[in-house]
Amino acid sequence: MKILIVLTIALSAVAQAATPQFDNSRLFVKLSENSKMPQSVLIKKVKHLFANNYLVMTSDASKLEKELYTNSSVAFTEKNYLAGKRELPKPTFNKGDVEIFNFATFNDPLVGRIWSFNDSSSNGVSVEKAYLSPLGTTKEDIIVAVVDTGVDYNHEDLKNIMWKNTAEIAGNGIDDDNNGYIDDIHGINTLVRDSEGNATGNPMASHSHGTHVSGTIAAEQNNNVGIAGIASNAKIMAIRTVPDSSDETDADVVESFLYAAKHGAKLINCSFGKNHNEGGMIVNETIDFIGSNYGVLVLAAAGNDYGRNIDSNRTFPASFESDYLLVVASTSKSGGLSWFSNIGPKSVDLAAPGSDIYSTVNGNSYQNMSGTSMATPTTVGVAAEVLSNFPALTPLQLKKVLMDSVTPVKKFSGKMVSGGRVDLFNSLDYTLQNYNKL
Repeated sequence: MKILIVLTIALSAVAQAATPQFDNSRLFVKLSENSKMPQSVLIKKVKHLFANNYLVMTSDASKLEKELYTNSSVAFTEKNYLAGKRELPKPTFNKGDVEIFNFATFNDPLVGRIWSFNDSSSNGVSVEKAYLSPLGTTKEDIIVAVVDTGVDYNHEDLKNIMWKNTAEIAGNGIDDDNNGYIDDIHGINTLVRDSEGNATGNPMASHSHGTHVSGTIAAEQNNNVGIAGIASNAKIMAIRTVPDSSDETDADVVESFLYAAKHGAKLINCSFGKNHNEGGMIVNETIDFIGSNYGVLVLAAAGNDYGRNIDSNRTFPASFESDYLLVVASTSKSGGLSWFSNIGPKSVDLAAPGSDIYSTVNGNSYQNMSGTSMATPTTVGVAAEVLSNFPALTPLQLKKVLMDSVTPVKKFSGKMVSGGRVDLFNSLDYTLQNYNKL
């Protein structure tokens, strides 16, 4: 009997440890058509998200969910789950001799360390080749939201390419544009909230993850400083939503996506994810909403779980099925998939360099990082440059361009939809040749 009791306790402890945690102060509520939010002493504040979706601030989400379960005004409820803590990719210094490449189109002194700028024949994404053959189009600025750990917006290679909310006056403590956020000059910080529960306006990074992502996308080109980003006309909107140890919440992700879309972002970089979803679809619905209503394409990392097939062993947001989501696996300098990269014949769309990517980190520094977190901004940089040249492309057209113009890699067949690696030169040429057919 004692053995049975001990075993029962042990199994219970394992089950409890595996149970996803949730924020008991917030609850997603989707109302039925033409219905109003029910009243309850448990409801402290209600924030409309989009369509019939609301985020309710509550004294007890679990009790409120039970209370609303049989209410005909409520279509369904969804808890605000946390992603779970996990270690983010860390910067690493180059060891031993570093191969330096000569890229003639850039004067940035450290750009030669970015192997992914090489042509497709050398397993890169043809950044140098693309800039050697300019299209002659008039480029437009493209706002790219980096939903991550924040961005060092004072970095020497990023400060001039940061998005600025010109309707807001810096440092006056006033919500000048009446958008619900005070002093959101470069973006917002959903991890630090004021007494009213509103996200604050300083997305400065404490972890270098988001800063590294931003440099890959759009570090200032030809400024005789540091490196160069892939995109020449991208503006980085910084949104701090991912804690330094991960564990982001669905509510913060949804708020970030909606903020980005409403403030003009056309691309959102999501180098984060979680291994559970509890059946919730609010993040997927948000991606659909901003895609169809604001023309936004969301790009997400496939994940770093050592070849996990995310079709069957799902991870999120990468395993969502939204048409407005593009999912990226990681490749190495040798041309194969990175040893850590997840795959998915249906869920993963294409691959991009993500191993040993040299980029900006906090404090005016530069280091390597590896992960599908790095492959995603490589793809976002390509997408931003294509969209800058062809700003009329819809998100679905842009997604088609990126996937149809990959460099095919035989060993990728059956591991992702496109079976290839993203390529800037190919994407630009494909768009030029097929623009009227897209």
